Amino acid sequence: MYGCPKIFGGKKSLLVHEILLEDEQAKIINITVTLRVQILKDKFSKSLGLPFKELLPESTIKQAIAELKNKYKKRLFDPLITVWAFLSQVLDTDKTCHNSVSKIIAHLAGSEVEIPSTDTSAYCQARARLPEKLLEKLFNYSGQNLEDKITQEHLWCGRNIKVIDGSTVSMPDTVENKKEYPQPSTQKEGCGFPIAKIGVIFSLATGAAVALCIDILNTHDIKLARKLYSFLKPNDVLLGDRAFCAYADIAAITKLGCDVIFRKRRSRTTTMRKGKIVGDCDKLVTWYKPQRCPTGLSQDEFLALPPNITVREIYYYIIIPGFRTSSVSLITTLLEPATYSTLEIVGLYGKRWDVELDLRHLKTTLGMDVLRCKTPSMVRKEIHVYLLAYNLLRSLMWQAGNTYNTSPNRLSLQGTRHHLLNFIPKLEAANSKKRLPLYRSLLKIIVHKVVPDRPARSEPRVTKRRPKAYPRLTKPRQELRKQLQTA
Repeated sequence: MYGCPKIFGGKKSLLVHEILLEDEQAKIINITVTLRVQILKDKFSKSLGLPFKELLPESTIKQAIAELKNKYKKRLFDPLITVWAFLSQVLDTDKTCHNSVSKIIAHLAGSEVEIPSTDTSAYCQARARLPEKLLEKLFNYSGQNLEDKITQEHLWCGRNIKVIDGSTVSMPDTVENKKEYPQPSTQKEGCGFPIAKIGVIFSLATGAAVALCIDILNTHDIKLARKLYSFLKPNDVLLGDRAFCAYADIAAITKLGCDVIFRKRRSRTTTMRKGKIVGDCDKLVTWYKPQRCPTGLSQDEFLALPPNITVREIYYYIIIPGFRTSSVSLITTLLEPATYSTLEIVGLYGKRWDVELDLRHLKTTLGMDVLRCKTPSMVRKEIHVYLLAYNLLRSLMWQAGNTYNTSPNRLSLQGTRHHLLNFIPKLEAANSKKRLPLYRSLLKIIVHKVVPDRPARSEPRVTKRRPKAYPRLTKPRQELRKQLQTA
């Protein structure tokens, strides 16, 4: 009986000793994690942070995280490191998570700290923990920050031009993606991919994307556009194709203190016999409110529309060989011919093609055409990070162009991306004295890659390289595998 307390006391001492050991181990782990995080922050701030310090500084990311009031545990992939790694991932030509984790390991390899696992699960979980709102905030901030740099010399007739258009992106064929973003109804089940539709507003002056909305494939462009009008600022001019030329939308945009230049829809006939003639093929006409509520408008919104609006219609022919369009009819709310001449408006609408090039840069140059994420939430995050990366490249082009007196929109986005990726290791390894001259060299080299001005260029829409002689997938893969096994 007298030995029992000693045995109990011994067990208690052993338990206390084990707890102390666990606390010591936890402290060592926390110190290691903190050290590795600090090393990575230092590496990223030297490589990506310097080119983008004005557009997306570390303080902005921290402020956005603080505003969302999300709490995070102390991990290697904290929100800041995860955002930088995600951004680096979409900028790279190899967009796999394995490549991104390999970069993290390479950053830590020469720093005499424990190397993390090559397994990608920790990084993938960290991306999943990032709130969609955080990436949305960072994208909006990047676009607005670049817009704030526009001066009077970059404006068109004293107005800031925004260009709107829609496009589509595909994603992996997972159950979650198919449920939220169904594949086209014309495709057989299991033979296609889920597709999302995006609407984007670009700035004509900077080329940056300033607004984005994401919806399902069969959403009309005009429905996407109505979610984006709130991003317009007074005195903006919105440029778009015929998909956006609707009475209700023109009225809504003018109510915001903005103007429009849209191509007229085919359903509206063109005649020069009606309206007030203000120039050659240029007249003022009155449009009247539709008799029935259009699809997509609530009854209250329809009743709030004005009974009529005055618009300006400009009609002209295109006689350039090879162009599919032979005539164009424009509708605009810029009613003063003395301020906005016919030739100025026609020339401006010709620049609407820039938005097609901007979307091509996003989808083809950066690779956003085929997304990699397997859940709808991650798909939306991936789209926002692509647009953020695109804006950051545009910021480099803006800095380079204005530093060396070259139009930023004439610089090559692909060339800028190549130069940035090649300079990142040099910026990371350079000390504080050498880093700024290196950055100036980067800007100077970016200016060397100017896209030639080729007006009225037309090419036949054909491909020379023959595709492989494999048939199209017309049945789900499981059925085809069964046929191979039974053959």
